[in-house]
Amino acid sequence: MTTPAEDSPPRVPLGTVLREWGIIGCIGFGGPPTHIRLLRSLCVERRRWIGATEFEDAIATCNLLPGPASTQLSIYCAWRVRGRLGALVGGAAFIIPGLIVILGLAALFLAGSPPRWVLAAGAGAGAAVAAVAVHAGAALIPASWQRRTSSVWWPVYLAAGAIAAALLGPWLVVVLLACGAIELARTTTLPRSGARSMPVMAFQSLTLGTLGSLCWVALKVGALSYGGGFVIIPLMQADAVDHYHWMTGAQFLNAVALGQITPGPVVQTVAVVGYAAAGLLGGVLASVVAFSPSFLFILLGAKHFDRIRSNSYVRAFLDGAGPAAIGAILGSAVPLAMSISQTWQYVVLAVAVVAVFSRVNVVITLLLAAVAGVLATSLGLPLPS
Repeated sequence: MTTPAEDSPPRVPLGTVLREWGIIGCIGFGGPPTHIRLLRSLCVERRRWIGATEFEDAIATCNLLPGPASTQLSIYCAWRVRGRLGALVGGAAFIIPGLIVILGLAALFLAGSPPRWVLAAGAGAGAAVAAVAVHAGAALIPASWQRRTSSVWWPVYLAAGAIAAALLGPWLVVVLLACGAIELARTTTLPRSGARSMPVMAFQSLTLGTLGSLCWVALKVGALSYGGGFVIIPLMQADAVDHYHWMTGAQFLNAVALGQITPGPVVQTVAVVGYAAAGLLGGVLASVVAFSPSFLFILLGAKHFDRIRSNSYVRAFLDGAGPAAIGAILGSAVPLAMSISQTWQYVVLAVAVVAVFSRVNVVITLLLAAVAGVLATSLGLPLPS
């Protein structure tokens, strides 16, 4: 990333970083596209702290890293204008507003006896989440197809990721790594060593207690969500609903919907899971653990972004893992759709599919689905059991 600005990095006051990144954290509805647009407007166009080329390179490099890319970009931009302390302040300012909102909503939705309209709104918005997942994955396909190294292997990786997300739950990560390893072995001269077992799975059987288990789930979310927050949904659902039973399938759908309609990173969904597991402490702890890898990646690796992007082995691995991650986003729609149970919810899902592919804003789609849920139950249709 070479720009004239790099020879004399700006020294922005911490108060400015706190204010500007906090504003983005408060108004950043709509996920990564909105976050990137707001950061570009601030850092490149209005303040001119970062050159356009450097900013585009930062986007590309953050997409090469596991974890929420737009969060890492916000931390990188803050690091670029104020160093490590700026990265910590800016990253926190970007994350905390959405965290406060989503924990407040989690308390409402997960209360012992929430009002009927709250349950209805959650059931409606939750029914539309699978449509959002399909739309998110489909939007990534054209660019990935253009970067393909093989017209044969690319669809194989895509299908493998989709099937794994639909059927394998927590073992999805192994499939993503395997696709990357296959492409690496296929296109480079690295010595082919035996496949290593994924350390993520090595501790599944340990008895860690609720908080320990929650930290482990959150760490996987923060360190393995390559390709977008939806990649990690099947793994998180398998842990929160099927393995630890912290929440029901319907409540998990609500959690994913809340992550979509609140400002800030979509990965905030993990805070709702944490709240379900251990209350307010669990929600805050899950968020801290989930976002810690993003801070570490930037604080330790920002100076090496050029080398990361140009490394042929990294690129080869991601040429395999990338299509598999897109497939996983598409495949995550299957367990999400299977979590809905009422006929009217399937109608909401069908309408949501049409809406998002007609370019209706995702947040608006989910809010309208929530309204549809309230209307449906007010007409006497049943809530999900």
